[in-house]
Amino acid sequence: MKKNFKLVVEYDGTDFSGWQRQKDRLTVQEEIERTLSTILNQEIKISGSGRTDAGVHALGQVASFTASTRIGLPDLKKGFNSLIKHPIVVRECTLAHGDFHAQYSAISKEYHYMILNRETPCAVGRNYLWHIRPPLDLDLMNQCCTLLVGEHDFKSFENTGSPRTSTVREIFSAQVSSREDHRLVFKICASGFLKNMVRNILGTLVDAGRGKIEVQTFKEILNAGDRSLAGATAPARGLFLYRVNY
Repeated sequence: MKKNFKLVVEYDGTDFSGWQRQKDRLTVQEEIERTLSTILNQEIKISGSGRTDAGVHALGQVASFTASTRIGLPDLKKGFNSLIKHPIVVRECTLAHGDFHAQYSAISKEYHYMILNRETPCAVGRNYLWHIRPPLDLDLMNQCCTLLVGEHDFKSFENTGSPRTSTVREIFSAQVSSREDHRLVFKICASGFLKNMVRNILGTLVDAGRGKIEVQTFKEILNAGDRSLAGATAPARGLFLYRVNY
């Protein structure tokens, strides 16, 4: 009898061409499937909660798959983490209800983006943040964040190449906060995200934080539905899929 498995996965996306399986490219999905297929001695296909782009990391990506096996959950988790040859770790391995699906059962997703906001860059951890030298005005950035909350058409912050029937999404929370040693974190939770949406929003928030645009301009960009008006796409390396909520 087949069982439905739910995995919570952490990975360093630096050397991956994203989550989704691609021909002749190193992807997170393919490496997880390859390792699970070896352990379970059967072909395994997994479904992720969503795609992450090349260079994007995850602390709480969720995947689901079905398989017929007598291997216990602790042994499956231990075996995977021992066998995998890439920076991927299964943090949790549980059985889910038969109708659970990592993507379609999700209610919301939360992303975190890390920024180092000081003159001097860092040597350790540079693959996990965006170094910005000019001081950022967090108050202005958070005023812009309040405009994001709610249901809006986010076409201004979408890059092409993503299959979707609508560009409308609901954002439940968005905030930029400070940490020690000039480190900032942008946290955003929404019903779903368009291609590069988080990174495009952040690039535009940084423009506001640097005084390049005003809060009213940010509002006009949001409402315009025109990607050319928004800021540059923030680098992938600072972005983490933090949590998927069900």
